[in-house]
Amino acid sequence: MMTENIPKPCACAIVRRTARLLARTYDSALAGSGINVTQFAVMRAVERHENEPLSRVAEDLAMERTSLYRALALLERNNWIKLKSGRDNRSRCASISSLGRRALDRAQPDWAHTQSAIVEKFGRDRWAHFVTEMHQLSQCAANLERGTAKREAK
Repeated sequence: MMTENIPKPCACAIVRRTARLLARTYDSALAGSGINVTQFAVMRAVERHENEPLSRVAEDLAMERTSLYRALALLERNNWIKLKSGRDNRSRCASISSLGRRALDRAQPDWAHTQSAIVEKFGRDRWAHFVTEMHQLSQCAANLERGTAKREAK
């Protein structure tokens, strides 16, 4: 296969590299609060979808359900969330515990400071444009993924 006409760098590689650097930056900022940025993001998604099926939380985070369940297991061990059966016995849902709420409240100022610093350094207008572009990139990937799944099902 000829590769000279393929655009570079690899979209996945550059986004993942950036994600790793950002995660380290946020983790460093949140270190004093006892929570990392992944836990913070998962708990915020649970907060947005409290007592809804965990599939909604996984969809919100674009996470595989097995990865979400592993993350939730640690949060439950820390007593930051509570897991329970959903509306039917086949689904589960989560809610933030009072201890989890305190963990989020401790982390919020450090997260907000880091978020604001990154956006200000990047530029607010550039940030708004970047967010729109990232949503479009995500949609492209999701459409390709759905197309691949359909082809494989045939």
